[in-house]
Amino acid sequence: MAQRSGKVTVVGAGFYGSTTAQRLAEYDVFETVVLTDIVEGKPEGLALDLNQSRPIEGFETTVVGQTTGLDGSGYEATAGSDIVVVTAGLPRKPGMSRMDLIETNAKIVRSVAENIAAHSPQAVVVVVSNPLDEMTALTQLATGFPHHRVIGQAGMLDTARFTYFVAATLGVPVGSVRTLTLGSHGDTMVPVPSRCTVDGRPLAELLPAEQIDELVTRTRNGGAEVVALLKTGSAYYAPSAAAARMAKAVHDDAGEVMPVCAWVDGEYGISGVYLGVEAEIGKEGVRRVVEAPLTDSEKAGLLEAAEAVRAKQADVQDL
Repeated sequence: MAQRSGKVTVVGAGFYGSTTAQRLAEYDVFETVVLTDIVEGKPEGLALDLNQSRPIEGFETTVVGQTTGLDGSGYEATAGSDIVVVTAGLPRKPGMSRMDLIETNAKIVRSVAENIAAHSPQAVVVVVSNPLDEMTALTQLATGFPHHRVIGQAGMLDTARFTYFVAATLGVPVGSVRTLTLGSHGDTMVPVPSRCTVDGRPLAELLPAEQIDELVTRTRNGGAEVVALLKTGSAYYAPSAAAARMAKAVHDDAGEVMPVCAWVDGEYGISGVYLGVEAEIGKEGVRRVVEAPLTDSEKAGLLEAAEAVRAKQADVQDL
């Protein structure tokens, strides 16, 4: 096992945040994982529980729990974090769109972002609060951090869902499937069938176009499907896996390429917007956006998504 290093904070100790903290701790590559929440005692209790799992799971990363106040108290425990994962905010309820959450979660995320900037001015921030694209843009504005140090988790999750649906449909191992989703985390998500393969074979050779379209639609509605089944709460196993893997990619500084919500400045002919794209990730966040070869229709979908997201991101500046 490589030597542990660095400090990562997870803001928000709900199912999403606490599961993310668990995954980060069990990687056993960080020195410290800090879990915060505004519910008094909750993060401390979860941290104690997680630390007591260390002898069983065999990891040495220390988990610290810290209650925070609306006045910013408690954030001193997060000071000097290399990475901060923001899960704070209300989850969706059945029938609720991500956009229904925007005003409420904007206030929460702005406060969190300002405290991150005050206590961890060199951190890379991974945003997962919904609506994702808008909250990522707001976090960058509120922290004042360079765009490359603020990234959103969306494509990792959406791509994982697409991959699972393809594997389940064909009855093949998930490891044999490669898929990709770009665009926004929502209605203008752009799954990229032309980049989808199964054991190296194009997906279009294995499934008819109509069935691929059905899988694309199911991917686009993946979060809502889970919410409708749960009836209370929203997905957190797959989302936390995606967020934790992004944080680990920053820590490892290996230049892993993954689909994330990143600032686009000229790539695909698009500029000045946070958008779901493939990016090379390192210790400073996004090293570069990686342009994927797209079909004309996929490129058109990405351009459409960029303009839709641009309009929504402009709305958060005053929230």
